[in-house]
Amino acid sequence: MKKHRFYLTIIFISIFCIQNMPAQDARPWFQDRPWQRPVPNPKAKVLPLIKVEGNKFVNTKGETILFRGMSISDPDKVERQGQWSRKHFEQVKEMGTKIVRIPVHPVAWRERTPEKYIELLDQAVEWCTDLGMYVLIDWHSIGNLGMELFQNPMYNTTKQETYEFWRTIARHFNGHNTVAFYEIFNEPTLYRGQLGSMSWSEWKTINENIIHLMRSFDAETIPLVAGLDWAYDLTPILIEPINAEGIGYVSHPYAHKSSKPWEPKWEENFGFASSQYPVVVTEFGFWLRDGETIDADFYSNRIVNYLEDKGISWICWVFDPEWGPAMLKSWNYDLTECGIFFKKAMHEELDFQKK
Repeated sequence: MKKHRFYLTIIFISIFCIQNMPAQDARPWFQDRPWQRPVPNPKAKVLPLIKVEGNKFVNTKGETILFRGMSISDPDKVERQGQWSRKHFEQVKEMGTKIVRIPVHPVAWRERTPEKYIELLDQAVEWCTDLGMYVLIDWHSIGNLGMELFQNPMYNTTKQETYEFWRTIARHFNGHNTVAFYEIFNEPTLYRGQLGSMSWSEWKTINENIIHLMRSFDAETIPLVAGLDWAYDLTPILIEPINAEGIGYVSHPYAHKSSKPWEPKWEENFGFASSQYPVVVTEFGFWLRDGETIDADFYSNRIVNYLEDKGISWICWVFDPEWGPAMLKSWNYDLTECGIFFKKAMHEELDFQKK
């Protein structure tokens, strides 16, 4: 009799445990959890939505927006150096910045882990929202994504990781107006053949696939497509433009990309595109050699004057004391000559910008 009671007790306990077992533990090991929608952000609609209209960026009132802004360094770097805070972005705002480019290096994305990196991006987007600045998220790799060969180990990635990155980002920031742009790939280059081969048609297809993927999660944020030759040359779009509406094109016209006179070459290589599509120069900057001064004929004045005249939005590189061309002398936020120039340019204080 005692045995029967003992066994009945065991049976009842087993039934109770099974009935109260958490549902996820009952699933087969190979069945992953379903994706959950991100928690709605109460600040997602604080800034007006930016969209493409013809060859311009416009806000919800239909007003044309010419973006002037700058890149910070990788959030992972800034955080590891103890500088990641709202104060950092207040300093960015003080420069006159309307848009902040945030470069995400593949190595940092992997090592910090996507979940932890997203936490940094969430903080950046919240601070920028509060300060009235838009955000551009940039997958900061340099090389040949087609053959998966890259210029430096910190840029190493794969097509799959790139797709996963943009799937994660687009899903997470869907509906957040502050995040205005997704820069698909920083600088595609073949490095004069040292990184293999990739035709424009191949690069075009990769970008179209990523845009399609992005838009299955986020139909509003504007994808930006870079030209070849370290994101400089847009001439292939004369014949084979990207097959997608509502996008922009990217160029990085550093001074060494062409010789003087610069303007005709800029027009030929990327400026022409601005008559039909929105163009954003998402990276450029300069160093001063010993004895050099910034006069009317200096590169920085010439390029900003050209971009402003063409109605091309621009983002200078880089708000950091160690990466170059550096806009900071130190983390005390004292500016280099490059930083001083771009602060004036973003505040529209250059002679040719004054009304």
